[in-house]
Amino acid sequence: MRPDDWHLTDDVDEFLARAGGFLRSRPGRHVMALTWAERLRTRGADAFGSEAPVFGVLERAGEVHATFHRLPPRALCPTPLTPEQADTLAARLTALGHSLPSVSADHGTATAFAEAWQRHTGATPEPRDTRLRLYRLGTLTPPDPLPAGRGRVLGERDLEDVMFWCGEFAKAVGEDVTIDAGTWAGTRYADKRYTLWETPDGTPVSVAGMNPLIGGQIQVDVVYTPAHLRGHGYAGAVTAEVSRAALAAGARDVVLFADRSNPTSNALYQRLGYRPLADWAAYDFS
Repeated sequence: MRPDDWHLTDDVDEFLARAGGFLRSRPGRHVMALTWAERLRTRGADAFGSEAPVFGVLERAGEVHATFHRLPPRALCPTPLTPEQADTLAARLTALGHSLPSVSADHGTATAFAEAWQRHTGATPEPRDTRLRLYRLGTLTPPDPLPAGRGRVLGERDLEDVMFWCGEFAKAVGEDVTIDAGTWAGTRYADKRYTLWETPDGTPVSVAGMNPLIGGQIQVDVVYTPAHLRGHGYAGAVTAEVSRAALAAGARDVVLFADRSNPTSNALYQRLGYRPLADWAAYDFS
């Protein structure tokens, strides 16, 4: 393949017209591309920063083989690439004068691109400590017994509660983001639907969120229980509640990410019926 087989654009509608069918053909592995393209399509690029986004489609003889997206100053996020495809992408971006802070993708793709970027630019790739595993739901198996309490879906009147819980989650995972009334609309948290697990007296103890239905798929995103409340089954209960809601909303596939270094959460999701789909990795470029 040649570097010029990559078609670049800053127009999300053009990107989806070219690559939408390809992305929807494997929604699990393409979850990040589908999610961020939909966010930009519905909210506009200005909601996520002052620089224009960049989309790429690897196309030859009318057939799409891969894509990437980038919302500066965020990482480059390609769909699965072969080493050859990663090299042609690095060559094309280098020729156009692009500067990249990082790459985030499935492990094989991230590693192949990091090595290609080093060859073409001399930048040293540094692997991040955070290692994610992508899961896809098989047969949902809710905890039995459930902890005492119930799930409560949060609505527009609960925005203060939603921002509080998302802020606590962001701090727990080390995400550098400010979440308040002024910034909310521009965060990745604003387009989700959230459910709290509450004890019988109405005390909230755990939260889970889910993204909108995109390409027949829903991503469960944000699962958080405060440290002092863990070990009581609340996370399993609220994750099962949200997973059930995703299926009821028409999702053919339900996916989520988990930190591979956390054996507790990985074991929990597998008990609920989630099965590993791909490992994720990220490299920063010095």
